[in-house]
Amino acid sequence: MSESVGAPLPADVRRERILDIVRDRGFVRVSDLGSSFGVSDVTVRGDLDALAAIGSVRRVHGGAVAALGPVAEPSFEQASDAFAREKRAIGRAAAALVSSGQSVFLDVGTTANAVAVALAEREDLTDVVVMTNGLNIALALEPAIPRFTVLVTGGALRPLQHSLVNPMALRLFDDLHADLAIIGCNGVHPEAGVTNVNLPEAEVKRAMVERAGRTAVIADGSKLGNVHLGRIARLSEVDVLITSASAPAGALEEFAALDLSVTRA
Repeated sequence: MSESVGAPLPADVRRERILDIVRDRGFVRVSDLGSSFGVSDVTVRGDLDALAAIGSVRRVHGGAVAALGPVAEPSFEQASDAFAREKRAIGRAAAALVSSGQSVFLDVGTTANAVAVALAEREDLTDVVVMTNGLNIALALEPAIPRFTVLVTGGALRPLQHSLVNPMALRLFDDLHADLAIIGCNGVHPEAGVTNVNLPEAEVKRAMVERAGRTAVIADGSKLGNVHLGRIARLSEVDVLITSASAPAGALEEFAALDLSVTRA
């Protein structure tokens, strides 16, 4: 909804509303804010610079992102019900990328868990090796053994996501290569790329991307356009984004303009 009706807002009010938008979306563009508030791009840049000076936002090319501060991360159980139907659809679409005889990196999270369930249900698959740093992911894949070989990384346990992270989590990847990495995230953005709220998990996800022949990013529509602390990959490193029916049309158009292959499950 445009803020540009009537006289321009006082600078302090405008900046407060800009900050609300940044916190809600994760990223804002100078041009979009100028149109929304009915002010020039120069004025918007001044607003963003003022907010950056007090640590409320961080300036990036073309706009600003939310300041790098603590972000409340929901537990696996808390996130399980959010977009559950869409996550199941994403899980089936991601599982369809896997063929018998292939090796797969599959990381953590509720969407990754949906992929694991869908993979285990594919009785046509044989001789598949899945490497994961998620304890619950491994358990979801257990019914597929012995058709599947399931490898679990070492590392310190993060109870919030039942994930294994450093120290020691990356050692397994030193001598491994997978045909496909299926990676979850907290944000996918045209400029900031694929990001995650937790740095230790982002580090493992990044290792999976670097050691895989192809990368599929799985993200429901609520995550498109968001930017978080830990960079996982640039969009140029992603072969396909698998998202859901809730994906905003505008975001899909931006990704298409970047030649990113997008599957809307």
